[in-house]
Amino acid sequence: MPMTSDTTQLAGNTALITGGGRGIGRCIALQLAQADAKVVVTGRTESTLAGTVAEIEALGKEAYAVAGSVADPADAQRMVEASLERFGRIDLLVNNAGVTRDSLLLRLTQENWQEVLDINLTGTFNMTKSVARPMVKQKGGRIINITSIIGVVGNAGQSNYAASKAGIIGFTKSIAKELASRNITVNAIAPGYIETDMTAELSDELKEVMTKQIPVQRIGQPEDVAGVVLFLASPGAGYITGQVICVDGGMTM
Repeated sequence: MPMTSDTTQLAGNTALITGGGRGIGRCIALQLAQADAKVVVTGRTESTLAGTVAEIEALGKEAYAVAGSVADPADAQRMVEASLERFGRIDLLVNNAGVTRDSLLLRLTQENWQEVLDINLTGTFNMTKSVARPMVKQKGGRIINITSIIGVVGNAGQSNYAASKAGIIGFTKSIAKELASRNITVNAIAPGYIETDMTAELSDELKEVMTKQIPVQRIGQPEDVAGVVLFLASPGAGYITGQVICVDGGMTM
């Protein structure tokens, strides 16, 4: 369950979370809803989105789901327009949608390279561009991009994923400079080893090896990432922009 937070911290705000049907995205959506934000979740699987909406509504909060692919610019624009039609404004965009297609370079197909770039990096571009105009018009907003420590340090067998996540870091810093004068902050969060459906497939032996590499000696939880999203979305983070915050238990320090 999401961490306890100020239940009115984001009252009157609307948050749009891509990839909000499961894992880190779902946890972010729940935590923002607990802080009284109206939440829109997007993703490609309607059933998982419906599950997140049901959980939020069970908390007595407002939520809405829009299915679509962030890799498609028309879909991105449609999802933003649907969110604006439903709630009137978007105060926070969390670009969380992402995929992995791991393979060593000599075996990596053009298709798997392109799919990861299209969803992770171009998807972040599509959603950010679509939401920027209404944020400029309303004279404020927060954009939070979920990157990865793999985009900071790289990883064998994940050149496509590392390239996409490193690209998000450069994109974040550039857009932060473009939008700062419009009262819009843009930051990135780089999670380390977080326990999700994707990491659940790893063997216990590999999990033990990875845990030993983490100074705090535990695997991260989705709530660890959601808590930083909540902070960056809060009034107290208004003077922070263009930053990359590693949520990794000290792995990359």
